[in-house]
Amino acid sequence: MADPNQAPSVTRDGGASSSNARSRPTSLGVYDRPRAGGITEIEVIAIALSLLWLIGTLVFFVFLAPDSGEEPGAGLRGVMTLLAVILPLGMIWVAATALRASRMMREESQRLQAAIDAIRHSSGSQLQGNRNAVDQNLSRKLDEVIATVRKTENALAALSTPHEDAPRPAPTAPAAQPAAPEDQPTLALGTEASDRAAPLSAEDFTRALNFPETAEDEAGFTALRRALKDRSAAQLVQAAQDVLTLLSQDGIYMDDLRPDRARPEVWRQFANGARGRTIAPLGGIRDRSSLALANARMRQDPIFRDAAHHFLRRFDRTFAEFEKQATDEEISTLADTRTARAFMLLGRCAGTFD
Repeated sequence: MADPNQAPSVTRDGGASSSNARSRPTSLGVYDRPRAGGITEIEVIAIALSLLWLIGTLVFFVFLAPDSGEEPGAGLRGVMTLLAVILPLGMIWVAATALRASRMMREESQRLQAAIDAIRHSSGSQLQGNRNAVDQNLSRKLDEVIATVRKTENALAALSTPHEDAPRPAPTAPAAQPAAPEDQPTLALGTEASDRAAPLSAEDFTRALNFPETAEDEAGFTALRRALKDRSAAQLVQAAQDVLTLLSQDGIYMDDLRPDRARPEVWRQFANGARGRTIAPLGGIRDRSSLALANARMRQDPIFRDAAHHFLRRFDRTFAEFEKQATDEEISTLADTRTARAFMLLGRCAGTFD
């Protein structure tokens, strides 16, 4: 049987606990309202200085100041005395107010920065999930295009190459052969598929380096197929695809970067062999998080480092060939592609512009 004397105490404790739980506000972290500021060390120092000044003026004017009596200018002396007492006090409290406002602004700035970082992290996680699905679809279609182009090239090369080891048909009875005309042209055997392919235009080259925008970008895939038939362009496209895939694993996407544009003259200097501070405007990537992630990956991941250096070498050689025939407008268009942005980012990490 329960003790009836303990029931009221239990009820009172429970009620008090419920009341405390209801009165305690829920913490919202970085989104919580700033707490009402009480008396801080700034106000304490201001009060101490005010008291010291008042005591000092009181001692001076009461005990140390000479008796002026009824001399002329006694009223003016009183005004000066009042100003000597009040003005320093006002200056002390103006300074205290300014210091407190500065501290509050600094704390508010820190809270705001923390909130922005939290929002950016949450939105970045959501966007990364969506982009991963799109990138997988694009990568799959790119691989299919590359495989199809390679099969076509192999088939054309096999058709154009004479098979010396192929079994010849058994000789039959000689038959009358029509005399061939003397001016009949000789058939060229052993022609490579790359020799018969049409030269790659600058428009298709730049569009291929930007890669298809979506899985339904037929024009982009058409330009990519044409670029993959060119040996130099195909090597650069493959190297760019590798580094873009590796960068996307860290959430670095070229569409998010907004680099500073460099003049075509600077790009031509790079194509002619200039390096270092001369072509520093080409490293126009300013995104600190992307640079930090890429630098860390470059130091820690040997596979990423090898892929990045291979891509930089291929871009250097291919762009040097492209620059000889390209106009300033075509160079500016190429500089705005995803491949060029990857070059700017990885070039800064590799010290190309230092």
